Amino acid sequence: MKLFYLPGACSLADHIVLEWIGQPYQAERVARENLRSADYLRISPAGTVPALQEDDGWVLTENAAILNYLADKYPQAGLGGDGARGRAEVNRWLAYINSDLHPAFRPVFRPERFIDGEAAQEQLRQTALIRLRAYFERLDEQLAGRDWLTGTRSFADPYLFVVLNWAKAKGVDLGGLDNLRRFHQRMLQDAGVQAVMQHEGL
Repeated sequence: MKLFYLPGACSLADHIVLEWIGQPYQAERVARENLRSADYLRISPAGTVPALQEDDGWVLTENAAILNYLADKYPQAGLGGDGARGRAEVNRWLAYINSDLHPAFRPVFRPERFIDGEAAQEQLRQTALIRLRAYFERLDEQLAGRDWLTGTRSFADPYLFVVLNWAKAKGVDLGGLDNLRRFHQRMLQDAGVQAVMQHEGL
């Protein structure tokens, strides 16, 4: 099993989950300039990470699909929630991060894709930062009285860790969100997370 990743990208979530599972895997770094190469497009036609390739050549893309697949393939890791409602809760927060929060970073990362002019781009970026704060406030509320998003460790937690890293790097106001601060520190102290961060050079 091989994970194709870009350091610090959303593929970091899958990388952490693979490390938590504790079964053999390979992690292959994809240079950003190679995402559109013919070789990589044969693996991931969209030219994105993550991509997960099984030993028989089968490839799975899209974060939510990969995380659910890993939870089902390795149920002993206990990362997919307990029972139907447990899995639904994990997927509720995965969907929130993957479908709502993650795309909200796009105007921060690449405002020029949305509007012309430096002043307009900066205004768009600042507006996006304010919007992102609201998303993180909801996550902070969810973590009240919990160590993990759904109460027990799941595949949604590494994705939250990823977007928190982005938020810190891009200047999202996280002041007063103490539950998120404790969560981030807990993740940074996790041996599996540390191993992956070192591997990715983060």
